[in-house]
Amino acid sequence: MPSLADLQDEYAFLDADDRYRLLIDLGRTLEPMPEPLKTDATLVRGCSASVWVYPTRKDDGALHFLADSNAAITKGIIALVLLTVQDGSPADILATDMDAALAPFDLRNQLSSNRTQGIPNMIALIRETAARYAG
Repeated sequence: MPSLADLQDEYAFLDADDRYRLLIDLGRTLEPMPEPLKTDATLVRGCSASVWVYPTRKDDGALHFLADSNAAITKGIIALVLLTVQDGSPADILATDMDAALAPFDLRNQLSSNRTQGIPNMIALIRETAARYAG
């Protein structure tokens, strides 16, 4: 996956259609999530599309998230959200201002409200997971 900074630079120069394509392409870079992990317990509530997020813990204690969606653009959005925290320690994830990190992408104005309504829930789930592992 590209870095968040590289992606932000590229995104800034694109028109709306190309931004959609970039998000869809980003979603394709997500590590495949095994079907058995796509359960009610890993489903992010409040998203217009189905979104699943499953945390794993690395040997060093860092959190690595598997995620998927049944909608290509939403899959790109969760990939973008994960770029802000993937493979970080629980403490680092809790200290990360994901909203600020995503602000340059201006998703609320670039995408329909249906597409963005679940972003706060994705972020909340990731933060809750980090808090559970931190404490």
